[in-house]
Amino acid sequence: MRVVFAGTPEPAVTALEAIVASRHELAGVVTRPDAPAGRGRKLVASPVAQYAEELGGIEILKPVKPSDPEFLARLREIAPDCCPVVAYGGLLPQAALDIPPHGWINLHFSVLPAWRGAAPVQHSIISGDDVTGASTFRIVKALDAGPVYGVLTEPIGPEDTSGDLLHRLAVSGAKLLVDTLDGIEAGVLEAREQPTDGVTLAPKINVEDAELDLTAPAQRVDRLVRGCNPAPGAWTTFRGERLKVLAVRLTDDELKPGELQATKSSVKAGTGSKAVELVTVQPQGKKPMAAADWARGIRLTDEDRLGPSA
Repeated sequence: MRVVFAGTPEPAVTALEAIVASRHELAGVVTRPDAPAGRGRKLVASPVAQYAEELGGIEILKPVKPSDPEFLARLREIAPDCCPVVAYGGLLPQAALDIPPHGWINLHFSVLPAWRGAAPVQHSIISGDDVTGASTFRIVKALDAGPVYGVLTEPIGPEDTSGDLLHRLAVSGAKLLVDTLDGIEAGVLEAREQPTDGVTLAPKINVEDAELDLTAPAQRVDRLVRGCNPAPGAWTTFRGERLKVLAVRLTDDELKPGELQATKSSVKAGTGSKAVELVTVQPQGKKPMAAADWARGIRLTDEDRLGPSA
């Protein structure tokens, strides 16, 4: 089939690579406009745009809004049979959805109808799911509610971060997406409507959502830390400044919520149940570092605490 791929972040590149290696004809790429990044806030192309540029000879479309008349007109001229999508990040209007005869086929990183929304992997970890997966479905106007073509499952390990899990799903999901395109082209794959039961939502996790509640049980603290790694990064406060907590380890030690206990090789913090060992932290304005190194540098006192009362 003649396809136009839509995607923006790094995990989408894996799927684009698989499509390039498939028998399908890549006629163009749609991605979000260049965005400011880094300390200099210079405009930087998305990972998908950068990869497409390296391929050479591929038209790259970067509409500010997918409803822009110029974009819709150009997409009609390209005349794709189908538009595979992975984490594009823009709301597609019906006028765009109607252009390809086989629609826009989205690779979503959950087993639908669970975790519809922008952050399915993060929410699956934070909620304590044992298993997640990926689904391919035809995009409709309602959020992630279209009929499903294919599904795969992936266990969530006790130490998995959202970055770990997303990497694995990007690889297995890329194959699922190509298999879905193959099946649609061959006319042997039929989409099935999602069940009405089991719908859960996975909205984008912002910085405020990532604040640690150290009165919560240790398992919940651990899941929030892993679910928010690498972004936006779970955090708490220490001496009035924000401290990111990038990795913790469960322990059997007893400490009061927010209480700190440091040795030469470890730092532990109390929660609503057992203490957690802080493994990697990132003080405000600094790079990530081992928690033990951080504790030595700031010279912890008996009065020091983590959390709002710090």
